[in-house]
Amino acid sequence: MAILLREDTEIKFPKMYRVTQKFNNHELTDVTHTLTNQLEKMNSTVKFKKGDKVAIAIGSRGIHKLDLVVKAVVDHIKTSGAEPFILTAMGSHGNGTKEGQLEILTSLNITEKFLDIDIVSSVEVEKIRTTGEGIPVYFDSVALGADYIIPINRIKIHTDFIGRIQSGLSKMLVIGLGNHKGCSAIHEVAPEYFADVLIEASEIIKEKANVPFGIGIVENAYGRPLKIETIKGKDFVAGESALVEICKNNMPRLMVDNIDILIVEEIGKNISGAGFDPNVIGRSPMLKKYIMPIPKIGKMILLGLTRESYGNAIGAGLFDFMLKDVFDEMDLDSMYANSLACKSIEDSKIPMLARHEKEAVCMAIKASRGIDRDNLRIVKIKNTSELGEIQVSEAYLDEIKTNNKMEISYW
Repeated sequence: MAILLREDTEIKFPKMYRVTQKFNNHELTDVTHTLTNQLEKMNSTVKFKKGDKVAIAIGSRGIHKLDLVVKAVVDHIKTSGAEPFILTAMGSHGNGTKEGQLEILTSLNITEKFLDIDIVSSVEVEKIRTTGEGIPVYFDSVALGADYIIPINRIKIHTDFIGRIQSGLSKMLVIGLGNHKGCSAIHEVAPEYFADVLIEASEIIKEKANVPFGIGIVENAYGRPLKIETIKGKDFVAGESALVEICKNNMPRLMVDNIDILIVEEIGKNISGAGFDPNVIGRSPMLKKYIMPIPKIGKMILLGLTRESYGNAIGAGLFDFMLKDVFDEMDLDSMYANSLACKSIEDSKIPMLARHEKEAVCMAIKASRGIDRDNLRIVKIKNTSELGEIQVSEAYLDEIKTNNKMEISYW
């Protein structure tokens, strides 16, 4: 049986144009030099000794120049005679397994050969105690055996909750180093209380584990390092809160509104924990309000999954249509482990499948009510992180010409 009628496939598609969206493009030109200077200033308060075991906690995010950041920290610690090692801090990512998490680190160029130190992936945890509301706080067993723990993470707006802190160092302690068990436990908390419980749980962890400082990275709208800071462990909440505000003012966004059909070329765990950032295009089952202005969007189409996501297509369930190729790439075990741990099963549902992009667009048009088929408002983006260049249909041209932050490239 035909999915579409013949007339559904004969719709005249609008001409598409490339559009440049202009954001603040300031970035750190020498990450290693900036970080090394900050680490040297920490020498007066943090005294590493010969033989000290220092766990450097690394997550699964695709942070630009992360390998250079990690190497700068490793080289600094080595000068004291201490013995740094990398410890995976990924919660339920990588299917919650040692092998899956090590594979992710390799894709980020975090390797034993590059850093000349050991890499440890542990899934064993110990229960430290419970929060005031009875939520158990688990922490990586290997981390507890280290003399020092230094988390390195990007500070950014979270996809599922809003608060003083969001994605960053405290979250890495609680969820990343809580491994699969700790990640599942903390996600029993409702989104509206999540930030406060993260703060409480991270303080519980810091009473038991020695966290002298962490490295917080803020990126600009083009995914390049804008700011990098060493934050003392006791100052995580204040330091992260300040960096969250910088992040808010430098996030990429869509500068067009009233979209009939949004086509997204790819989602992935290296882009966002939810596969895509709802603060850019909405569709969050968790957030009741958004930090950024969200366009009104009718139907959404997904075309692909990033290689770095290793089959974890969490977030695909929030699209209306996707290509069958994406379905064929899915690692359902990885998706389901992640979704169940985060209490976000909607993210892993299967949208309607299309054989190719044109068919997906035809299906989206047929499923839409109240749209002007002679002036379709279609937008195509690579992903929610890379919005410096987008594609728009002809219906947007007049309003874009009056926006000094957008520039049309005819083709």
